[in-house]
Amino acid sequence: MYVCTMDYEEAKRTFIQTWGSLGSQWGTNRTMAQIHALLLLSPEALSTEDIMKELNISRGNANMNVRTLIDWGIVRKELKPGERMEYFVAIKDIWEVARRVSRERRRRELEPMMQAVSELKALKDDGRKKEVQELKKIVADVSEFSGNIDSMLVKFEKSDNNWFTRTFMKLLQ
Repeated sequence: MYVCTMDYEEAKRTFIQTWGSLGSQWGTNRTMAQIHALLLLSPEALSTEDIMKELNISRGNANMNVRTLIDWGIVRKELKPGERMEYFVAIKDIWEVARRVSRERRRRELEPMMQAVSELKALKDDGRKKEVQELKKIVADVSEFSGNIDSMLVKFEKSDNNWFTRTFMKLLQ
């Protein structure tokens, strides 16, 4: 068993950097993922100024990425009585975060692709029978695959941790 010998600040920086790298590998903005990591770790709501100072980023960068996190439904705004400043809090339930990110990625990426593939199914033969048939075959395969992925994501979005874990473990057997 490995024992972590990092102090809190080093561990926090490592987590924020790792989460940022993971986010960029998954196709999201690295800074957005780092802000999300910072908010996940924070026991208190943070202001834009807190985020800017902690991550050494501009106000515009902080504001734009916080708004995107709010749009994705994984960060919410919190107002403190008597203060004009806005504060932000991340949803801490990682399963809920995963479901919301899945729903947003599905809406932004998978659904438009499925719509385009659906329109391509109506392709008419323009005299290039061989090429058209190959395109139609690929479109049908992509349509079937994306439909299966879509169904799986819908089930995941509606699932709870126990259902997902049981289902995933069955797949591994």
